Amino acid sequence: MKILVVSHAEVEQLLPMSECIGVMDDALAALARGEMYQPLRQVIYPPDAGGVLAMMPAYRSAPDPVYGLKAICVFPKNPELGKDSHQGGVFLFRGDTGEPLALVNASAITAIRTAAVSGVATRVLARADAGELAIIGSGVQARSHLAAISVVRKIKRARIASRTHDHAQRFVNEMQPRFDFPVSVASSVQEAVAGADLIVTATTSREPVIQREWIAPGTHINAVGTYSPRARELDTATMLAASLFVDRRESALNEAGDYLIPAQEGVLGPEHIRAELGEILIGAATGRTSPDEITVFKSLGLAIEDLASAAHVYRNAQEQNLGSWVEF
Repeated sequence: MKILVVSHAEVEQLLPMSECIGVMDDALAALARGEMYQPLRQVIYPPDAGGVLAMMPAYRSAPDPVYGLKAICVFPKNPELGKDSHQGGVFLFRGDTGEPLALVNASAITAIRTAAVSGVATRVLARADAGELAIIGSGVQARSHLAAISVVRKIKRARIASRTHDHAQRFVNEMQPRFDFPVSVASSVQEAVAGADLIVTATTSREPVIQREWIAPGTHINAVGTYSPRARELDTATMLAASLFVDRRESALNEAGDYLIPAQEGVLGPEHIRAELGEILIGAATGRTSPDEITVFKSLGLAIEDLASAAHVYRNAQEQNLGSWVEF
């Protein structure tokens, strides 16, 4: 038996952002229709370790049955070493026999599919004329989100805020040549979001980086950076003022500190979640209802997104003769 091993660079070639947004659209809709299955991820938090290990299994029944399992380590200090904070692999298995099909680099999958899902959220929730983008953070997800948001909206300019000015400047120097709109460094988060109608928070902060009084009416926010019940990027007032959308209710109610901390304060409950993205995509729920509405998409990342991305990579790798076949 042979399996296909696909490297980080090959994933980037085989999963372009514009294609991945469509793949995520299809996967989230399939989840809402009951064609994909996933349990909650299991996260191991050793008390003396510098990172965590998450196990994310999923199953797709149609058009061809397939299992997927992402095993991912998250080490928040990796960027200081010049490494992605996410390290791991996505394993694909045939759904009829269980035979392994492929092992795909998970760092690349995670970087691309996370931003692609925010692209879907922005397409269905942001105002059609939104074009002033603020990105909080300057790491891997900040880079991929700049690409994703520019696919679904005509960006007029982007402002980047980071804890370290040099990191933000390095981001601008790297990314500006790739885009025809200005990308600049903001001196603070408040300066970055002033006048923005599109905001991405892609940080490792455990405390809010966004305050309600900074947010203009009609803004759409993609809150991406945290998936821990004990960490959040948005303050309680922002969560109360916004219409909240999620990738999966079960995940948000168990993992999203942006939701759980205000819930523990007793100021909101499960009814505050307007809809899952997939429900909007299949017409079972509505998204934005007015130009002045503040919308928040709380992204947690789903195993079905990894499965769909890896399956797409697998098909493209076979067609383009990329990847390495290894005896297994």
